[in-house]
Amino acid sequence: MLLAIGLAVQPARATETTPVSIPAELSLHQALALYREHGLDLLLADSAVKSADADVQIARQIANPSLSGAGGKSFVCDGECRWTGPPLWSVALGDQGALIDAISGKRGLRVSVAEAALEAARSLRTDAERSTGAALKQQFVTMLVAQEALRFTRETAAALARQLELTEHRYQSGAISEADLARVRTAKLEGDQAVNQAEIGLEQARAGLGLLLGARGGVPRFHVREDDLLQLLEPAALQDSRAETLLAQAMEHRPDLRAQVAQTQRAEAAVSLAHRQAFPDVALTAQYAVQGLTANAISPPTVSFGVATSLPIFHQQQGEIAKAEADRRAQQLQMEKLRAQVQADVDSAWSGYQGARAQVLRMQRGGLLESARRARDLVTIQYEKGAASLLEYLDAQRTYIGVNLEALQDLASYWIAVFKLEQAVGSALT
Repeated sequence: MLLAIGLAVQPARATETTPVSIPAELSLHQALALYREHGLDLLLADSAVKSADADVQIARQIANPSLSGAGGKSFVCDGECRWTGPPLWSVALGDQGALIDAISGKRGLRVSVAEAALEAARSLRTDAERSTGAALKQQFVTMLVAQEALRFTRETAAALARQLELTEHRYQSGAISEADLARVRTAKLEGDQAVNQAEIGLEQARAGLGLLLGARGGVPRFHVREDDLLQLLEPAALQDSRAETLLAQAMEHRPDLRAQVAQTQRAEAAVSLAHRQAFPDVALTAQYAVQGLTANAISPPTVSFGVATSLPIFHQQQGEIAKAEADRRAQQLQMEKLRAQVQADVDSAWSGYQGARAQVLRMQRGGLLESARRARDLVTIQYEKGAASLLEYLDAQRTYIGVNLEALQDLASYWIAVFKLEQAVGSALT
C-alpha cells in the first residue's frame, strides 16, 4: 500500500513528442498536416490550453472538510499525582469555509475567471495556427521558388558551358579575339556562381521550412511540389473583393480578437471576485466531546457548534480591487489597440496583394517574360550566324536570366501576399 501511495505522488514524466517524418516529396497539403501535428508553436499553445483547463478544474474544486480528534485522561495531585476518571475523547468537524464560499458566490466567480481564461487560451491556440500557419505557407512558397530558381540557373549554366566550348573552337580557328573568349568565360563563371547562390538559397529555405514543420536534430533532404503555385491563380475568395469586405471578415473571424474578448470578460469577472473577496470567510465547526457518561462525569457528552471568521478591519482587499480594475482597463485598451491593428493588417496586406498581383500580371500577361525569351533566342541565332556581336548576345542572355529570376521572385511575392492576406483576415482564402 505504501508503495502504491509513493507511486501516486511521483511527478508525472514529461511526454515525449513523436519525431516528425518528412517525406522525400512534400505537397502544401502534407506540409500543413505535419505542421498541425508536430509544429512546436502549436504544441506550446496546446500546453497553454491544458494548463488553463487545469485552472478551471482547480477553481471548481470544493474545499475538503476538516476532521480532528483528541484523546486524554485527567489526573489529580493531592500529595501524589495519579490518573483519575474515565478517558477524555473529542472529535471536531469543519467545512473549511466551503458553504459560505458557495453562498457568497466566490467559488462561482473564480470559475468564471478561469473559464474566461480557458476560452482565451483556446482562441490564442487558434491564433497561433493562423499566424504560424501563414508563415509556413510563405516558407513553402519560398522553398518552391528556390527549387525552380536552382533548376533554371543550372539549365542556364549548362547552356553557357556549351557556348564556351563553341567560343573556344572559334577562338582556336581565329574567328574571334581573346577578349571575346574572356567575355564568354566570364559569363560562364557568372552562371556557375548563380548556381552556387541558388543552392545556398534552397538549403536556407529548406531549413526554415523544416523548423516550422517541427524537425528536430537536423532537417532531412526533401523537395516540395505544388504546380498551381508556379503560376498566377487568383483565389475565388478574392475575386471582386474589397478592403472593406475583408476588414469586416477579419473583425468576425480573427481568433486574436476572440481571445481578447475572453480576456476582457476574465478581467470583468476578476473585478467582481476582488470585490466579493472583501466579504470575510466564515468557517463552520461541529464538535463532540465526552469524559464519562454519568451525571457526575467530569465532562458529560457534549455537542457544540462554532463559527470562525476574520474581522475585515485592516485589510479590505483595497489593493486587490485596484489591481483588478487596472487589469480590466488594460484589457479594454488592448481591445481598442487590437481592433486598430486588425484594420492596419488588412489594409497593408490588401495593398501588398494588389501590388504583387500587378507585377505578376505585367510579367506574365504583359509579355515581359516572353519578350525577354524571344529576344534571347533571336540574338542567339544571329550570333551563331555571325549577324550579331558577342556583346549583343551576352546582353540578351543576361537580360533573359534577370527577367526569369525576377519573374520567379514576383510569383513568390504574389503568393506570399495572398497568404499574408489570409493571415490578416483570419480565414482561408485559397
